[in-house]
Amino acid sequence: MPLIKAKDNWWWRRARVFGLSALSLFVLGLALSPVERPIWDEVKATQPELNLREVEGALGQGLVIGLIGGFRAIIADFLFIKTNTYWENKDRPNTEAMLNLVTAVDPRPMFFWLNGARMMAYDMPAWEAQEMGGYANLPPAVEKNLKARYAELGMNFIDKAGSFHPNDYRVPLEKAQISINRLEDPAQAAKYYKEVVAMPDSPYYADRIYAEMLKRSGHQQEAYDYLRALYPTLPRDNAMAATNVVLERIRELEDELDLPPIQRLPTQDTEVRPAFTAPSENNGFNLGGSQSKEKTNVGPSYGLPTQDFPQESDSEHDHHDHEHDEHSH
Repeated sequence: MPLIKAKDNWWWRRARVFGLSALSLFVLGLALSPVERPIWDEVKATQPELNLREVEGALGQGLVIGLIGGFRAIIADFLFIKTNTYWENKDRPNTEAMLNLVTAVDPRPMFFWLNGARMMAYDMPAWEAQEMGGYANLPPAVEKNLKARYAELGMNFIDKAGSFHPNDYRVPLEKAQISINRLEDPAQAAKYYKEVVAMPDSPYYADRIYAEMLKRSGHQQEAYDYLRALYPTLPRDNAMAATNVVLERIRELEDELDLPPIQRLPTQDTEVRPAFTAPSENNGFNLGGSQSKEKTNVGPSYGLPTQDFPQESDSEHDHHDHEHDEHSH
């Protein structure tokens, strides 16, 4: 009997401690509620919203509790590793499903969005083409439709990143890259590059490609006007600005547009001026004597010898060529 009574007292003490603790926490919660609510609202404002119903259906309630508890970055990394397993196996449905899940769990890293869009736009059509014997065995119309279908999938995916990264130039830049590399549509690419160059911190090469896309889509005058306005704003001491390349393209467009000298950009200090050839003694005709090779400031100076400034290839430097079967991530 004393033993049973001791056990009863022990359970009673445990229940009383638990009850008092729960009551204390409840009272404390009520007391802190006016302070907690605005702080929690501020925290939520800085965090992208989670679609908990959608995520719970895929992960289970336990992992959703982990997300709420602050482990979303770790869970998203784990899920992306799983995504790569499906990607390596060329499993299109599961790769796409996992990419959507990863970005639902944690939409903050641009890494997930960019790699996901590239998997969809570049890799998935290559997998489907391989199932049909490879691109070489596809009729041109079938190949074009295949690439267009997955390009749209990739652009729709990266589009969703804009909701979480509204001022990130990489969102329209990725759509521009897909437009030119997969759809071969310079006019659409120019539209997206226009968005890129208007954003803060956009790279210098985007300006050059924007002008090139305008040129390829038949808008040479617009491309010239853009580069002409851009050139004076570029820093001469920054190699990434590539002022010599911009100037060279201005000169090329001036020739293509057949602009008169008065409408062309005046000669710049960095330009090599053409050699002046003095007339020969035989009524101004050179009958075989060597011409002077001295450079002088005299004479016309609107032509720019391109061999003095190596041409930069946009396809090699300004944007990547993704025409291989599988894009590297």
